[in-house]
Amino acid sequence: MLLKSIVKPKGRLTTVREDATLEEALKILEDSGFRCVPILDKTGRLFRGNIYKMHIYRHKSRGGSMQDPVTSLLKNATKYINVNAAFFNVFFSIKDLPYITVLDDNNYFYGILTHARLLDVLSQSWNVNVGSYVITVISGDERGDLASIAKIITKYTSIASVISLDVQEGELVHRTMFTLPANVEEKKLQQIIDNLERKGFRVPEVEDLKLGRTQ
Repeated sequence: MLLKSIVKPKGRLTTVREDATLEEALKILEDSGFRCVPILDKTGRLFRGNIYKMHIYRHKSRGGSMQDPVTSLLKNATKYINVNAAFFNVFFSIKDLPYITVLDDNNYFYGILTHARLLDVLSQSWNVNVGSYVITVISGDERGDLASIAKIITKYTSIASVISLDVQEGELVHRTMFTLPANVEEKKLQQIIDNLERKGFRVPEVEDLKLGRTQ
């Protein structure tokens, strides 16, 4: 499973037990350098929620007792996904969280998937480290457009990766980003663009991955 392979497992994580005090939790957070860690039950198997450093600081600054249980400031108790969840669902679950908690098939705490790891996987799928250019192609809402675009590009080169981005719901246009292999030079790139535009497709943006700039 893709998701399981990119999750940071429980054994490599810093966690807080549900019977810890806020003072104990703050020490764990400060020693680890993390702004947020999972709270687990006394067995270390069940996920209770997350504790954030900022919430403890706020509680302390308002005169709150640091001997209160860590669960008094517990957050994100329902923010988790199953280890076998579809990868697509991760994007709807993680949102503004620093990480999303992952449970196994028995609903035991398995680990976490961080924003940084998710972005790393997307970067790898985009092949930005081995590509030459990323071209954005705009097409209409016609059946077969993607196949037609791919056919034009593959007359000149293979395709390293492709991602479709439809920014505005209801728009009758599609934005598709194609990463071209590292051996594609500027002359061949221009041939591809010219051919696409002759066939009625627009190429409004080209990113040069080698130079890190957009044309």
